[in-house]
Amino acid sequence: MAYDLEEQEQIDEFKAWWKKNGNLITNTVIGALVVYIAWQGYQYWENKKAVEASTLYQNLVTMESAKAADVKAPAAKLMNNFGSTPYAGRAAVYLAKTDFANKDAKSAKSDLQWAIDHAQESAVQAIASLQLAGILLEEKDYEGAHKVLDAKIDAGYIGLRDEMKGNVYLAQGKQDEAKKAFESALNNLDMGGALYQYTKQKLESLG
Repeated sequence: MAYDLEEQEQIDEFKAWWKKNGNLITNTVIGALVVYIAWQGYQYWENKKAVEASTLYQNLVTMESAKAADVKAPAAKLMNNFGSTPYAGRAAVYLAKTDFANKDAKSAKSDLQWAIDHAQESAVQAIASLQLAGILLEEKDYEGAHKVLDAKIDAGYIGLRDEMKGNVYLAQGKQDEAKKAFESALNNLDMGGALYQYTKQKLESLG
């Protein structure tokens, strides 16, 4: 096929440009394809893990046995193998509940600390911190409870956090600090809830 002079010049210019830049463009395109394929593979793997973790968690929470020994293995599997999913943190809290019911406060505290440190959901972290503070309060480890409660918490749990702080201060005999904590709790609790009324009564009893 014959080309006129102008077309031939354009072809020659393109050939020269491609000779200079072709390898870079080819490598860039291949690199982009590799990244895209890797991302798609990662998404598939993450989705597969999430489905598997969801199934394991549902099996865990519907177990009829309340024995910690029966719960520990599936919960540990979720915590160790599926830590990037939300079900790992939930499993840790569930395991803590079972351990505590079986009078193993030490394991329960460890489970809750794991949830605080590793849970993917801020709400689960908040629940774990409140439960851990409650155990420490029962053990009269007031400084430990305050340390847990002083950490950043999901905004939806500030009222519950402050109510728990008030309880710790009250147990320490620090009435002024307890009053401030209960007052703060009332500003963040649901006015129609039973806990609001209970907290209000505690505050009023302090004068």
